[in-house]
Amino acid sequence: MAAISDAVLREKVFSCKILVVGAGGIGCELLKNLVLTGFKDIEVIDLDTIDVSNLNRQFLFRKEHVGKSKAQVAKDSALQFNPDAKIIAYHDSVMSTDYNYDFFKKFDVVMNALDNRAARNHVNRMCLAADVPLIESGTAGYLGQVVVIKKGLTECYECQPKPAQKTFPGCTIRNTPSEPIHCVVWAKHLFNQLFGEEDPDQDVSPDTEDPELAGEAGQSALESEAKKDGVGGIERKSTRSWAMENKYDPQKIFNKLFRDDIKYLLSMENLWKKRRPPEPLDWNKLPQSDKVDDSNTMRDQRLWSIQECADIFGDCLAGLQTELAKQGEGGMLVWDKDEDLAMDFVTCAANIRACIFGITTKTRFDIKSMAGNIIPAIATTNAIIAALIVMEGLKILSGQIENCKQVYLNRQPNPRKKLLVPCMLDKPNPKCYVCSAKPEVTVTLNTAKFTVKSLQEKILKSHLGMVAPDVEIEGTGAILISSEEGETDENMEKFLCDFNVVNGSILNCDDFLQNFNFNLFIKHKDKLEDDKEYEVGDTSDLQAQPEDEQGQNGADNTDEQKDDEDDLMVVEEPDIVPTVGVKRKADQDEDLEQIKIKKARLASSENQDDDIVIL
Repeated sequence: MAAISDAVLREKVFSCKILVVGAGGIGCELLKNLVLTGFKDIEVIDLDTIDVSNLNRQFLFRKEHVGKSKAQVAKDSALQFNPDAKIIAYHDSVMSTDYNYDFFKKFDVVMNALDNRAARNHVNRMCLAADVPLIESGTAGYLGQVVVIKKGLTECYECQPKPAQKTFPGCTIRNTPSEPIHCVVWAKHLFNQLFGEEDPDQDVSPDTEDPELAGEAGQSALESEAKKDGVGGIERKSTRSWAMENKYDPQKIFNKLFRDDIKYLLSMENLWKKRRPPEPLDWNKLPQSDKVDDSNTMRDQRLWSIQECADIFGDCLAGLQTELAKQGEGGMLVWDKDEDLAMDFVTCAANIRACIFGITTKTRFDIKSMAGNIIPAIATTNAIIAALIVMEGLKILSGQIENCKQVYLNRQPNPRKKLLVPCMLDKPNPKCYVCSAKPEVTVTLNTAKFTVKSLQEKILKSHLGMVAPDVEIEGTGAILISSEEGETDENMEKFLCDFNVVNGSILNCDDFLQNFNFNLFIKHKDKLEDDKEYEVGDTSDLQAQPEDEQGQNGADNTDEQKDDEDDLMVVEEPDIVPTVGVKRKADQDEDLEQIKIKKARLASSENQDDDIVIL
């Protein structure tokens, strides 16, 4: 066990109470470090169960633990290093109402080892509310970062805006893919259409409303043909219903997707004036590839031929049909990168489509990385970051929080031969809608077309990370949204303007679970650029406007707001989540140029952030 020479600090280590959120790659290393350092009162929370893919880096787990609670097994394994420690494990979500203000208030330090943005936002808010120091962390391959967050002293996790999720227009996915990721997204959508939860926005059929087709002669005729079983057999019916009618026959499904639909796309001549046209494939006339001796290459690491992809595609259809039947009437399958049938299906479908469009095919390993949004996890990176978390925790406990640093881990030593680059902590952003003295947010939308339900689900919960929002219209006291079940259900389908919420209206938003409240300023616009439903920004331009300059009849004529730039992203596998801060103030130990290079490298991972979203 590590020896701490300072008697006062040693006593604090023995007596303090620590919360570890997450028991994965970083979390396992962190728990081991804590008990070996002498920490005795620890609580750990994690919702996940152990998967076989975790075993190569999450060293508190063994093969016999697969399927069990990460938190519970991590506790049992950590206690073997120090049986005197008292560890409480929760197999649960940290966002549950059980872990409220009082729960967080009892800890001296909270240490995050999370893998998703929503949970990080939530823990950040709870620590701010309880005024408990939070140590945030993340890794991305060989890169990593640790940062201390303290209310009123440093930036919080949400002080700087995070990069938006990578999106692809639906017409690109359906009509004109040009990159392997486009084919992978299409293949995942195909899986859902055939076996999972059907979503009209994830239709895999050719898109007749592609903007590039505007003004094309004969387009109306094409659309007419698309409504019946005409050119290419494009009948607008449920993909699953069609597949069931044909008993998931692999030849019929293959020819429908990879021959007939492609021929239909070729009839949209405008699409192929400046790009390579696709080449349809027929089940009975697949291209033959030269035989290559790859017997010594792992299945995941070699490229499958198109004939092999077609054969495996047929096998997957049969296997997945059997799995779907087991779910009973109305059942569905959920795509999982660790399910062999599901992963093989996406690999085959993506590569066949890539071949059709002249796109480089990929190995199963590469496609799994893209489909699962995975950045390979490096065990040593997790170990280094976990050690840094404990070191920053010791500073906090010794009363030297002002000496805490943000620490970046580089892949290669900088010119000063340093892998670890410490930086001064940034001060809070005065415009942060989470931790500032007057938290405020502006949202631009069409109040005549935006429903109360959309406000609750898309803006408050999804975009702003609230869990149980209550919304009151300032000036009237009217309750627009209540967290009490059933109280405002009748409001959900009504438009904001029905409640006299117009340009300049202010909504008082509160989340009792997070002890989080702010004012939401409404800006009305008849139509937003790129047909967006809404835009979220700060309130500076709205507050500066006199009331008589805000346009007539609720229409706003102000310029579009520009989002602040965030060029730093750090994750703990598998999801990519940006951490706090950009444009750091460096101390004497920091190499500015290396930090810029590192930020740019991390930001380049943005394409794999969370799930791909189709517009």
